[in-house]
Amino acid sequence: MAKDKKGKPRRPKAATPRGFRDVFDAEIAARNEMLSRITEVYRRYGFDALETSAVETVEALGKFLPDVDRPNEGVFAWEDDDEGWLALRYDLTAPLARVAAQHRNDLPSPYRRYAVGPVWRNEKPGPGRFRQFTQCDADTVGVASPAADAEICAMLADALEAAGIPRGDYVIRINNRKVLNGLLEAVVSDDAGEEAMAGILRTIDKFDKVGEAGVRELLGEGRKDASGAFIKGEGLEPEQADRVVSFLLARRESNAATVAALRALVGDSEQGGAGVDELETIATLLDAQGYGEDRIILDPSVVRGLGYYTGPVYEAELTFEIKDEKGRPRQFGSVAGGGRYDDLVKRFTGQVVPATGVSVGVDRLLAALAASGRMSDHSAGPVVVTVMDKDRVADSLAMATELRRAGIRAEAFLGGGNMGKQLKYADKRNSPVAVIEGSEEKARGVVQLKDLALGARLAANIETHEDWKAQPAQVEIPRENLVEEVQKMIARAAGGSEG
Repeated sequence: MAKDKKGKPRRPKAATPRGFRDVFDAEIAARNEMLSRITEVYRRYGFDALETSAVETVEALGKFLPDVDRPNEGVFAWEDDDEGWLALRYDLTAPLARVAAQHRNDLPSPYRRYAVGPVWRNEKPGPGRFRQFTQCDADTVGVASPAADAEICAMLADALEAAGIPRGDYVIRINNRKVLNGLLEAVVSDDAGEEAMAGILRTIDKFDKVGEAGVRELLGEGRKDASGAFIKGEGLEPEQADRVVSFLLARRESNAATVAALRALVGDSEQGGAGVDELETIATLLDAQGYGEDRIILDPSVVRGLGYYTGPVYEAELTFEIKDEKGRPRQFGSVAGGGRYDDLVKRFTGQVVPATGVSVGVDRLLAALAASGRMSDHSAGPVVVTVMDKDRVADSLAMATELRRAGIRAEAFLGGGNMGKQLKYADKRNSPVAVIEGSEEKARGVVQLKDLALGARLAANIETHEDWKAQPAQVEIPRENLVEEVQKMIARAAGGSEG
């Protein structure tokens, strides 16, 4: 144990590290329910589940995170005596590329997989920005056609609606890195270098945060952030910055008009023209399936910060308003994103293996559902079977077992203490029902049931013990009817039959 200044043992501080958090039952239950709905959509589209290791070699992960100023370029890494440098995965896509290369002779082609799991990023934490979070991905490996990108976007729309985001409260925005690269070919000199291009991409990706004026400043000499610190810009001339900003603002009143505007911007660029063709194909395929511009649009302002994207990129944005911590209205923003990464598997095999996919930010989507009132902030606890006498614990355990075998969540209270303590425990657990069987009830072959959900609503009108026993939240039933009567009370608590 560590020592204090006086040499005495110092107890460890009971606190999560900054940027990490503990998650409790209600949120876990809501998350699991939401994920089951999303993954059911993925399975309906024919995608298989995959779990990959949380740890990868740094070499396999590659250097694609935009937060390059952090140690190890944004990943949590350490040196292993046998394996060299290892790191916690920063997303679920880089591990998929390794799997696709490692098992390429055994996997079907195309390989369609979905995955759910935690990822870790060594980034500066902030409000709503954590170093560990959960992602839910779906990817197609082995298809070069834009039809695969269109399918991913259609599936993402279906998944959002299944999760509880109704049509009209979200929009999926699609762009193409080829279009942007084609534009930059004409704007930036050939000897600018990869780092300069990456810096411009990172700046463009901040468009939704700093706006048009902020992007212009960051493309040029730089700007002061909210804290007053000066952020050095990318050094473009004003006319160069104008062309880049014109690209970001090229969204028009329809997808067809946006395509026309982009063709004019990329001019003679072969790569840019190919990117516009792909966007036009994607829009046509989506429209043919009934995914109109009320759900999915072409939007040149979408860039995506990760460096491995090679073609179409997409983001799902929630459009309804919520209140921030100060009660001010704001839009929630992006909850999912992805794109095409045709060179990621090639790093391992040397052969081009096209791939595209999307990642849902599970924690952000869950927070959005909670903020909009579309997710319960608590989960029902277990039925609590009280223990009236120390020598009759077996009777309470038997009743709890009987309830469990009927599919009811139940526990016998083993913490000791009087009835008040046990009922207080049941309230804290959000228990729907408490079961009581004292010696008198045992002799008569009955049990007492307290409908705690109903009792909470009636408690304000109860003044005496007699009133409490008389009100309908407390009933005496034959012992043999335990399961049936508890089921009725749980149904009533859930808004079902009054029984």
